[in-house]
Amino acid sequence: MGLAGHVTVLIPAAGEGSRLGGRRKQFRLLGGRPVLVQTLMVFERNPDVRTIIVATPAEAVNPLRDELRAVGVSKLFMVVPGGDTRQASVRAALSVVPEETDVILVHDAVRPFVPQELLAGVIKTARASGAASLAVPISDSIRKSDGAIFAESVDRENLYRMQTPQGFRTAWLQQAHIQAESENFFANDDVELVQRAGFDVQLVPGSPLNEKITTQEDWDRAVRFWSSWESSYT
Repeated sequence: MGLAGHVTVLIPAAGEGSRLGGRRKQFRLLGGRPVLVQTLMVFERNPDVRTIIVATPAEAVNPLRDELRAVGVSKLFMVVPGGDTRQASVRAALSVVPEETDVILVHDAVRPFVPQELLAGVIKTARASGAASLAVPISDSIRKSDGAIFAESVDRENLYRMQTPQGFRTAWLQQAHIQAESENFFANDDVELVQRAGFDVQLVPGSPLNEKITTQEDWDRAVRFWSSWESSYT
């Protein structure tokens, strides 16, 4: 049984995926379905999620909507044309969020390995405190460099790699995007926008499983891991 309230998931999926090359990575097949579909099924299975909105390239809006309905994504609310940047795509999806939504999750289209317990943790924390994000501690040694020569090392204590989903009270995320657009400010993620708008964001421990597929190496790892994931987590 899910928590009370209405959770809407926004998936910015209009990116080119140039580092992986070839077909847009969100539409590459993983386990017989596009990565985007596998990502959406994580939220389809979650009892707290009520609606899903996807921002995609304009030419993909109609065929993607039809495909998602055909494969059983019953929580799909709308597929909208995305923008030139991730932030613009989130803003496009945010503009059509149902009024009854109290918590919004923003999630990368190519991050299909989200354990349900982590998803539940983000929703619970965002509802209680207003904003939350998955993150994992940095374990590697960190050094600054000018591109040729290493300079001083960076203390990795209290340094984290951000993951998604990132969860927010609806009004907080809306205010953050309105402010960013009015000031022509572009951020790396929605946590940065919400913090810039004056709100605190709570950390929820993430997982090494929940990695974003960015490079060919990431893709190869995802393909190898898929059968294990499908049997253990779906």
